[in-house]
Amino acid sequence: MDRIASASRRRRAAIGLGLLAALAAASCTDGGASASDGGTASAALSGITGSAATISQPPVPGQIPIAPESERVDLAVPTFSNPTEITNPLFPVSRQRSVLFLGHVDGKPFRTEVTLLPFTRVVRWEGRTVQTAVSQYNAFLGGQIEEVAYDLYAQADDGSVWYFGEDVFDFRDGAIISTEGTWQAGRDGPAAMIMPADPQVGDVYRTENAPGFVFEEVTVRSTDETLDGPLGPIEGGMLADELHNDGKTEQKEFAPGYGEFYTAGGGDVEALALAVPTDATTEPLPAGLTTMWSGALDVFDAAADGDWSGAAASSDKVRSAWRAFPVGDVPVLIEPRVDAAVRALDAAVAGRGAREAQDAAIEAARLSLDLQLRYRPTSEVDLARLDLWAAQLAADAAANDALAVSADSFAMDYVRDRLLGALDQEQLLAVNTELGAIQVAVIDREIGKAAAAARRLRDEIRAFPSG
Repeated sequence: MDRIASASRRRRAAIGLGLLAALAAASCTDGGASASDGGTASAALSGITGSAATISQPPVPGQIPIAPESERVDLAVPTFSNPTEITNPLFPVSRQRSVLFLGHVDGKPFRTEVTLLPFTRVVRWEGRTVQTAVSQYNAFLGGQIEEVAYDLYAQADDGSVWYFGEDVFDFRDGAIISTEGTWQAGRDGPAAMIMPADPQVGDVYRTENAPGFVFEEVTVRSTDETLDGPLGPIEGGMLADELHNDGKTEQKEFAPGYGEFYTAGGGDVEALALAVPTDATTEPLPAGLTTMWSGALDVFDAAADGDWSGAAASSDKVRSAWRAFPVGDVPVLIEPRVDAAVRALDAAVAGRGAREAQDAAIEAARLSLDLQLRYRPTSEVDLARLDLWAAQLAADAAANDALAVSADSFAMDYVRDRLLGALDQEQLLAVNTELGAIQVAVIDREIGKAAAAARRLRDEIRAFPSG
């Protein structure tokens, strides 16, 4: 769960491109990917429910300054009657369809998209099976895919939220180099509390509890804080310190309706920029955001054709639409990113560099989609993001950047996972057919064929019925 540390220290990434399909199949409710019973909990506790039993604790190396067990609030074996209905205000997984984080890691822009997926996963722990919600964490560093994780959560009957593991994939140069940090309750250790039902100052709980493998211990420092939210102050926030395997601590913030809100460690920052439906509005989609999206894509196409007068005209439309957009409707962390993207788009067009202009157009379009999350269904925005990644792949192929093409193909696969519940069978077949062609072309190092498949995918997506 230590995403900042993951992005800045765990440089990883190349197993088969069939991985994602296998993950999706393994993550269904039939329990096909359930862990074997066991882990660190004693066999005597199997089948015992409620506070009558405690979770057996694994040994912790002496150099880690852990809190005494008397301060722990995560020792009782929980019961789960409706585990995928996760409504804890400080960790409302079931109520967050899409969350955007922005920040910096290693001095580079860091971006993460967290999405509740349209399937669940069954895990066996403490002699019972628990159905868990699956949340996808997708991180990008410097514009390229950096890490993906599939996190498993369940809410206990007392309102506490428990972490049942994660599948982690770390990337470098367009390939998966490591799955370090992957763990599952019942196989590698006990399930871990990730948020108490009613946290109090001084409460201690472990969000990961397999020392030497994964370990995080949280101490609540304050509650009822007022935090700076995406669109204004938020009451009832919580501040906490998170202790890691290496003995270092990281500052955390949690906010009602948002969950994990802010993380900082070693000079790196990851902060929540927008969450829906918490930040959603019933207002219609502003025309300016549509203009920014279409104008950026027009710049992309014009730059590819060497039509610099057309690119300049479209860039002007993007800038004008952004200047006219109401400032109060823009989340505070997104606004400076859009300002920078619009300036970069103007500069790239003025410099008449095709690759630079296309990259700048992609970034401007991506940020316009982020803003559209407040107004549109998440699935519609993710479908547009898939189209955008296909455009990015075509541009990277034109620049003969095989590593970037590989990274783009992975990113497209992960976005596709978010759409499994939104596309009908015919649409999903069309998407999977072209993604499969892209994957084969990447494996065969035929990036021209990958680009052709990406262009066909864009045509398919644009032919889907709107709305």
